[in-house]
Amino acid sequence: MTSAVPTQSVPSGRVRCRADIAARLLDGLEALLTRHRALLVEPDISALHAELIAAEVAHELELARAALQRTPSLTVVPARSRQDPR
Repeated sequence: MTSAVPTQSVPSGRVRCRADIAARLLDGLEALLTRHRALLVEPDISALHAELIAAEVAHELELARAALQRTPSLTVVPARSRQDPR
């Protein structure tokens, strides 16, 4: 009797690229939180601190958007009919 081994499909280059972009975005946002939590020692600058966080988050999101736009999109290839001898 053979044991059922789950098959894992190898992700395409596009899927891997998008996963890498998402991982970079999440890593960048996590690093941003770590940096800013370390800066929370002076309550007098909370408004400036909030603006700085917002600017850095916007920057991280823009980097991710730009990287995703550079990722080539899939092209639709019409399916051939079974009667088509090609």
